[in-house]
Amino acid sequence: QVQLVESGGGLVQPGGSLRLSCAASGLTFSSYHMSWYRQAPGKERELVASTTNGGSSNYADSVKGRFTISRDNAKKMVYLQMDSLKPEDTAVYYCKGQRLSIYFWGQGTQVTVSS
Repeated sequence: QVQLVESGGGLVQPGGSLRLSCAASGLTFSSYHMSWYRQAPGKERELVASTTNGGSSNYADSVKGRFTISRDNAKKMVYLQMDSLKPEDTAVYYCKGQRLSIYFWGQGTQVTVSS
């Protein structure tokens, strides 16, 4: 049974930092592309950052230079370091694992950026 479990969300002030973690189990983690998505109230889910099984990364323009995605294949973990957070980063953040046409989602973790 595949599970993706996110953690690390919370309330942070503008300009602050958070580190999200996603723990994977039940899949051959190293062969999966891993991504972080987010969904704000009333908006569609959007891609934030992704890392391929080869280790290359991509970012949404809105988070470039502020967010960093990383993965630890030995621990089956993917991380999202979020710095210089803005109120518009407020959303539920989801971890996604994909290999070819097979994909899995985590349950999400809430990030709220507010003073």
